[in-house]
Amino acid sequence: MSNTPDDAPEMVEAGDNVDAALQQVEHQLSMFWRRARSLSHQLSRQVHPDMEPAAYGLLTIIRKEGPIRLTELASCIGVGKPSVSRQIAFLESIGMVYKEADPQDGRAQSIRLTPKGEEKMHQVQDARRQVFRERLGEWPLEEIQTLADYIERLNAAYGEGIGKD
Repeated sequence: MSNTPDDAPEMVEAGDNVDAALQQVEHQLSMFWRRARSLSHQLSRQVHPDMEPAAYGLLTIIRKEGPIRLTELASCIGVGKPSVSRQIAFLESIGMVYKEADPQDGRAQSIRLTPKGEEKMHQVQDARRQVFRERLGEWPLEEIQTLADYIERLNAAYGEGIGKD
């Protein structure tokens, strides 16, 4: 099927509409990202006043995954092992995590939450869920589920080729 001059304006218009829609998606995601980072910063400070949001993110992964090796942890978030190692050292120093011999490979170490870390994360994640309840509580359940489905699709599209979640 060839494009005639009569078809060209319609194709350009459709392309412009897609570009405009993608620009709006980019803008909204950027705004959401900034707000989510701000919330993570606030929540990380609830765990410990000197905690960075990156360390809080590691705690959420450790809590979800259970004992995890440093290399796996770094792969999950797509950063280098030295960056994660510094954050884990901080988390160890404040009693949130500890290292133990990996049962599958005694030469390696697994990182896990301490009871104190588990309790703090439980409290903070309850607070995070409360924020979602406050922000989305008035939405119809169907719309919340639709939002979750779309975010899942977006995460899948962006997660291809990246470490495990």
